[in-house]
Amino acid sequence: MLLELARWLQGLESFFGLFNYLTFRGILAALTALLLSLWWGPPLIRKLAQYKGGQPIRQDGPQTHFSKAGTPTMGGALILIAVLAAVLLWGDLRNKYVWVVLAVMLAFGAIGWYDDWIKIVRRDPNGLKSRWKYLLQSLFGLAAGLYLYYTADVPASTTFYIPLFKAIALPMVGITFVALAYFWIVGFSNAVNLTDGLDGLAIMPTVLVACALGVFAYASGHAQFAEYLQIPRIPGAGELVIICAAIAGAGLGFLWFNTYPAMVFMGDIGALALGAVLGTIAVIVRQELVLVIMGGIFVIETLSVMIQVASFKLTGRRVFRMAPIHHHFELKGWPEPRVIVRFWIISVILVLVGLATLKVR
Repeated sequence: MLLELARWLQGLESFFGLFNYLTFRGILAALTALLLSLWWGPPLIRKLAQYKGGQPIRQDGPQTHFSKAGTPTMGGALILIAVLAAVLLWGDLRNKYVWVVLAVMLAFGAIGWYDDWIKIVRRDPNGLKSRWKYLLQSLFGLAAGLYLYYTADVPASTTFYIPLFKAIALPMVGITFVALAYFWIVGFSNAVNLTDGLDGLAIMPTVLVACALGVFAYASGHAQFAEYLQIPRIPGAGELVIICAAIAGAGLGFLWFNTYPAMVFMGDIGALALGAVLGTIAVIVRQELVLVIMGGIFVIETLSVMIQVASFKLTGRRVFRMAPIHHHFELKGWPEPRVIVRFWIISVILVLVGLATLKVR
């Protein structure tokens, strides 16, 4: 929105040429989202508290979690609103990737909102039935995959790349590409949701991964950088820097209220949407496997649930004291802040490893 105005004003004053730089607009998007989330946070939390529902607490979980009963949830709406506002202000609204990512964010956010609404307003701790949630996620994930496939501008947009091995490039046709996009979008949507079980645990890795994906998006959209780093050149992908920066800013603003002890929880509205956005951006910039590395915390949390369920069904025994795995460490006696910060440290390391693949080819 403001980019179009700046382009018009550039003819009158060269200063407005600054807005053509992705890095400058990315900084503005991050600051805008941060300030909006800090500004809107307190009134939103007060409004959510009026419902007096709060996030349902697992009765079989750690005893320390019972003190969280009544804490407002659906705080992820704060993130989504701040991101949307920042991107509409500073993004290039003629860019197709901006719109597809925003559409995914709002679609998965709507699923999460309805799930949270059932939990809070209807007082149903189970929320939206799993089959309906998965069906809606599948429809939106497949729609995004189909759109990206049929609007691909260059062969690189539908080619699968292996990190570290520049010679391995596997062209994908129709169903293969759509299936992969679907798996990453829906998979990471649920993975972030599973991770969101402790105060601030999910949002910081999300911010870190978003920042790193912004680096990949910038390089992929820049012809010289893409050639030098030997990564896929995806025209227009650079504009995703604005979305990644907005997520980082809004996420940090939300963390102000979500840090231990949390004043508000993200809820499914935020977790499902943010995970889907990370998956979509990774698909666009062709860094699906790098996302698995950088988002390793989300992957580990998801695998712990899968292993726990499979083990119990096959042997009747549990591998972990409780899944997802962050609860396992709580039940071992780790204080919640220790679990959170150590998972953050692991996330920082994994993101740095992922960024290292930019140069190691």
